[in-house]
Amino acid sequence: MTAHPLDRPVWSMLTGRQAHLAEGDARALRLDRGYGVFGVAADTGAEAQAALAALIPQGKDLWIVEGERWPVPAGVREVKRAVLTQMVAEGAPPTARDGEPAIIGLGEADAPEMAALADHAKPGPWGPKTHRYGPFFGICDDDGRLLAMAGQRMLMPGMAEVSGVSTWADCRGRGYARSLIGHVMRDMVARGEQPFLHSYADNAGAIALYESLGFRIRRAVHVLVIAE
Repeated sequence: MTAHPLDRPVWSMLTGRQAHLAEGDARALRLDRGYGVFGVAADTGAEAQAALAALIPQGKDLWIVEGERWPVPAGVREVKRAVLTQMVAEGAPPTARDGEPAIIGLGEADAPEMAALADHAKPGPWGPKTHRYGPFFGICDDDGRLLAMAGQRMLMPGMAEVSGVSTWADCRGRGYARSLIGHVMRDMVARGEQPFLHSYADNAGAIALYESLGFRIRRAVHVLVIAE
């Protein structure tokens, strides 16, 4: 049976629709560091694992995201492990609610403010090019301050990942994340793509929000962070 692309999301990402962002070879690949911190080996064999270890940036770490618990390559150290809940949207995306705030598209001019918000909210790994993954959307106040944002990251055949969901602490509780995720989902579905996402498995509040928007749990996936 052919594995589902989401069972090895980084491998699917870097050998498929986003192969142009990959560095490495058939044994192991790393995402362009400007976009993020992900790496992946073709398999758990010694040759592929050594190639993966060789892709760790000097003084930095590399994040491995796999459906199964991944071994630490020889000669490197484990920084941390975590479990994610992988969720896939089912059915039609939620419709916009009456009274929702205006949502705007974000671009290069917004990159510094997006990076500052990501550094504050910590939605996941963020690099200087992360905003270029694809459409990002935001909510701003009357003075133009970016209050919240959401966009996309990994692309699979017929699927796109909701990512970068962030809100300033003083703006939480206003429903901005719900509005933005719904907008991103509608944008993906309009392009013929099924939304999916990842959440830390212990983030019950986020998972409950995603379920209320039509996401359903698909499986657990494992994160391994390694460094020299």
